[in-house]
Amino acid sequence: MNQPRTERGPHPLTRALGALLLCALPIASLNAPLRAQTHKVAAAENVVRAVGVYEWTGEMAKAAASRLIPVSLFIDGKFEDAAVYLARPVPFALTSGNVYELDQAGIALGTLDLAFARHMVASGAAATPYDDGWFGYGKFVPPAPPKVSTLKPSKTLGVINGLDDDDDRPHFSARSAPPGSGDAATPTSGAPASSTGTPAADPDRPTLHRTTGSADQSASSSSGDTRDTPANDPDRPTLRRHSPQDAAKNTAEQPDANSAVASLNDDPSRPLLHRGKPISALTDADIPKLAGLPADQDLHQMVAVSDAANRPSHDFSRAWEDEAEHQAILAKLQTAARAQLAAYETANAPPKAAAKPLPPDTRRINSKLRRTVVQETPPPPAPAPEPLLDEQLKGYTLSYGGAATYVYTAHTDGPGSTVRFVTLVAQVDMNGEPQLAIKSVTDAAHLDRAPRMRLVDAVDAEASNRASLLIELRAQNSRQFALYRVIGARAEQTFLTGSTQ
Repeated sequence: MNQPRTERGPHPLTRALGALLLCALPIASLNAPLRAQTHKVAAAENVVRAVGVYEWTGEMAKAAASRLIPVSLFIDGKFEDAAVYLARPVPFALTSGNVYELDQAGIALGTLDLAFARHMVASGAAATPYDDGWFGYGKFVPPAPPKVSTLKPSKTLGVINGLDDDDDRPHFSARSAPPGSGDAATPTSGAPASSTGTPAADPDRPTLHRTTGSADQSASSSSGDTRDTPANDPDRPTLRRHSPQDAAKNTAEQPDANSAVASLNDDPSRPLLHRGKPISALTDADIPKLAGLPADQDLHQMVAVSDAANRPSHDFSRAWEDEAEHQAILAKLQTAARAQLAAYETANAPPKAAAKPLPPDTRRINSKLRRTVVQETPPPPAPAPEPLLDEQLKGYTLSYGGAATYVYTAHTDGPGSTVRFVTLVAQVDMNGEPQLAIKSVTDAAHLDRAPRMRLVDAVDAEASNRASLLIELRAQNSRQFALYRVIGARAEQTFLTGSTQ
């Protein structure tokens, strides 16, 4: 008996294959854009960059005394102390012949060619501190003046004339036929015309022929010409284009001449012509060495950068929009500096003596003695704000599109510990109010406990187009140099040198 036909679904194997194909389609569709988006990543640049501080007294072009203090060396992606890195015995950063670029906020103002380095050792009997460690000495070279063009504009304008179609106009020279016409040149007026356009055959007129070596010689010999021709002269010099094989053959045949020239160039006693004294021959007498630490008004400092590659300059300074902006920022930072000075005085003020107790009241309750009325004395007027001396306010843009960074330094007047130094580093917020990233206050009697922070300048120490603040930390008889990166009104110390005393 025939069974009725029923509708059945697909075979289980068919369903499994269909599911596998559906899963594979998204994977294949994802692989195509991934392959299209892949790109070759360039290798990281190997940066070798040394930073130092150039100090001098007198004029920059002709310093009375100078020295270079090595600070940092960025190599293999990290900072090293330039004063001790690869000191064998001279540190790597102070090798003779190194060229340092003297920068002001990233703009070069000259170069310093190192001539020699000295290792100074401070002694207990020395009267001049800050003379301990390695220092470099070199010759300052100002930047080359810009080239001034000596060309002057002509007073008469040049005119380009084409071919003149007027045959009646006199000419001083023959005119050529129009290009592509195939016609001969038109002779000048008065010149003898020739029917053939070629000079007459002259038996004595010399002619030039292209010779082919032996073929010409055989031709001349067969014709019976016994005259000495240039091709038959064995001593006649010839000019030929030599191949590399010929050059190697000549070198092998004449080794003595080449070795003699090479030996002359390699002779250390060979005299050289220089304009002035070469840098390598400068001595201590030619470059006066700066010793000790002169006063602030006499000492000048500048950032010195030496890089293995030539890089474009980057100006990190921030110009003021106008004098009103300068005065507004200065007033705000002066207020913040006085607040920091007041807090420092309160924290370091000596403890006050305890007040004496009042004597007991001996009057009786029902006493008829007349009571005296005590009048309250008015409070003394507030003291005038303490003047801030030698104020300096500098503005920087430490990165592309970054917030403006301001550095304010000043000090107060007075003897001993009353001389207080204040340094503020701030970035303004959206409302134009300064947010302090660094605030440092100290006095002259406690520099060993809290060193004075003295700004040198902004410098790109990593060749990353992002500048850091190079600040000197000056103690009583020693000092260090530190790099600070300021981002979002926060300061991070990225490098600190060893102590120089």
